Amino acid sequence: MTARSEAERPRPEEFVHTGLVFRTLRELTARALPLVESSVREGDRVLLALDGAAREAVRTGLPPPLRHGVEFLDRSSFYGSPGRTLAALHRTVNASPRRRTTVVGQPVLPAEDPLALREWRLLDSVLNLALARRRIRLLCVHDARSTPASALEGVWCTHPTVVTGRGPRPSPRYRPPDEVGAELAARPLPPPGESAHRIGISADLGAVRAEVARLAALLEVPDALAEDVVAVVNELVANVLEHGAGRGTVTLWRQDGRVVCDVHDEAGRLTDPLSGYRTSGVLGIRGHGLWITRQMCDFMEVRGGPGGSVVRVHFRL
Repeated sequence: MTARSEAERPRPEEFVHTGLVFRTLRELTARALPLVESSVREGDRVLLALDGAAREAVRTGLPPPLRHGVEFLDRSSFYGSPGRTLAALHRTVNASPRRRTTVVGQPVLPAEDPLALREWRLLDSVLNLALARRRIRLLCVHDARSTPASALEGVWCTHPTVVTGRGPRPSPRYRPPDEVGAELAARPLPPPGESAHRIGISADLGAVRAEVARLAALLEVPDALAEDVVAVVNELVANVLEHGAGRGTVTLWRQDGRVVCDVHDEAGRLTDPLSGYRTSGVLGIRGHGLWITRQMCDFMEVRGGPGGSVVRVHFRL
């Protein structure tokens, strides 16, 4: 019996999420080109977000008449941050609601950065929930030559289908997004850095913004980035005032080349690590605010419990 029964397999109108680990460019083109070619011929909107060598191998492997039917995207921009990547996929699908979309992308798997690796893996998992029943086929390709095996291990857990030498097949190690989220929820966030600055939340949002701006300057955060930090904190504090206890703290510090900010809500009602990855239609006004927040920062973590809720946002310096 396979990992997913026939009844569980995606119908044609549902999201199809497939993982591929390749060891040579020839292996990549052998697996990716048939999908790209058939998608163009069937009238799909086709997008490719690959690094230089992979992009060129697929581009030159396509028959010239079909190349005009493919949009070649800048990989670093498309995979700028998990929240922005998901938003880009939503925009792409919404722009052509009656047309299927096929994407061949090369996600980021930074093995040297545990936080970033965890958050990009989480996005790969969340896509199965956030894009469910959307008309999109997503093939995520990973280069085994430049990515450590420890980072590639997650491909089997986050993709319902994987491509092997025998072709596509259900992944026996696939884990549903809610299971991944529940595991994260059980792991508390590490404490803020020793040099952290903390202020109390008040109903005067203007005063909170001014104090956060002052702390950002104290931490030597560049002006343009400081504006984003202030905007994100303003959104999160407004959530605490409107939907939470109305009491809490904002904590700001620098760590590992990032400026990091915790917004603590004493109420503790926000507990889902996947918050902000679901569409606003599912989570309402608060969910929409967290959806926007994920797009404005590089990474966002959510934890909650009896001691309150914490939303931690990270910005690359």
